[in-house]
Amino acid sequence: MASLAGPTNPFPPPFGRPNRNRAQTRISFCLKPDPQPSNAPESGGNMVTVGGRRFDPGKMKEIETRERKVETNRKIASQKAISIILRREAMKAVIEKKKGGSKKLLPKTVLDALHERITALRWESALKVFELLREQLWYKPNAGIYVKLITMLGKCKQPEIAHTLFQAMTDEGCVVDHEAYTALMSAYSRSGLFDRAFSILDQMKKIPDCRPDVFTYSILIKSCLQVYDFGAVKSLLSEMEMQGVRPNTVTYNTLIDAYGKSKKFAEMESVLVQMLRQPDCQPDVWTMNSTLRAFGGSGQIDMMEKCYEKFQKAGIEPSIKTFNILLDAYGKTENYEKMSAVMQYMQRYHFSWTLVTYNIVIDAFGRAGDIKQMEFLFRLMQSERVKPNCVTLCSLVRAYANAGKAEKITAVLRYADNSDVTLDTVFFNCLIDAYGLMGCIADMKGVMEMMKRRGCNPDKVTCRTMIKAYSMNGMTGHAKELQKELGSF
Repeated sequence: MASLAGPTNPFPPPFGRPNRNRAQTRISFCLKPDPQPSNAPESGGNMVTVGGRRFDPGKMKEIETRERKVETNRKIASQKAISIILRREAMKAVIEKKKGGSKKLLPKTVLDALHERITALRWESALKVFELLREQLWYKPNAGIYVKLITMLGKCKQPEIAHTLFQAMTDEGCVVDHEAYTALMSAYSRSGLFDRAFSILDQMKKIPDCRPDVFTYSILIKSCLQVYDFGAVKSLLSEMEMQGVRPNTVTYNTLIDAYGKSKKFAEMESVLVQMLRQPDCQPDVWTMNSTLRAFGGSGQIDMMEKCYEKFQKAGIEPSIKTFNILLDAYGKTENYEKMSAVMQYMQRYHFSWTLVTYNIVIDAFGRAGDIKQMEFLFRLMQSERVKPNCVTLCSLVRAYANAGKAEKITAVLRYADNSDVTLDTVFFNCLIDAYGLMGCIADMKGVMEMMKRRGCNPDKVTCRTMIKAYSMNGMTGHAKELQKELGSF
């Protein structure tokens, strides 16, 4: 690994290697819940020590009450602003109903509505507003708006519509520069239509004012890496060199991330070395995170730690994503003491936990079999107003299944019914696996009905999970029947 230079590692000294015996394993995170058992993953307050600070239930209630008062006062104070926003939203809602019925709308109203829909990737609605925009008396063709729309359509995998807009842009006399061509090329490459994308790249080379730049090549390289076409990537890098286009930090980070995810560590290190040789292209926190994720995700903890120390010495400051990567790597390798050190460091330097952070530590507690700590973290998550998602619930379900606590899984389902968490097929597959592991075949079959009610369709994983459950519980006849149906998925 290439050498980096700078300050020292801010983490506490490394702890000894963890005990690999699960029966004796206990995570020590300085998070100590009330010893009384919990009957369901519901919100509540317990005595907790975090980073040397100790809270009791009464104190936490006082804090929550004070926060509610502040929030109420803020709402009252901003009542006038809210009414203005509501009026503006009402006007935006009317825009789509107009459909050309009005040619005297205010520019700001229409442009705000268009920008909102582009940002939210609501491409169908955005195109309706754009048509209304073109009908206004004050309308003048604007290349910037066209480029934003084409870029949005690319993200939504609508390349043909993007091409139609590109043609309309040309017909209206807008200046078509390399940015417009790059947006169209990106639309095709994002949808896997590489022949069309490379054709546009060739067109750009022939137009003096539209020659591809590093941004153009980086987008195409990223699309090729997403389908693991490393041969095309090498050709593009060679072409960049021939054209005199030098890769930038984004290009190198894209390569490092892709090689790391594919476990091509030699290529990843080679790219990093090339990056370090460039005087005006230095690694940043994205470089560090991609490198750490690659080694940590493959269980190479020692290499991950060495890289972290070198990046730190180079003066690159970690982000919340950096700590989440470290926590995930330590948790999956059962290195709970180092995981605890990371958490204490985050607490000491006031890094607020995100949804990803909570999901990682909840999963780690669950796999370690520490149900009380896991439930405490789930309650803490709610008290911090961090909304759980399907990943959170899957971790709870798996932990309860391993502990044989079917009634706790029922509590998770009750929580899901009373919340606005969108349940997907992955969650139901996890639920089927949990009931199968515990031998609750009737409950497992009931999950299929739940899936239908929620509008989730079973997939191959659902079928294989049920086959495994039937086989484990000696129901070979049912397993064979499902095996025959597997081909229809």
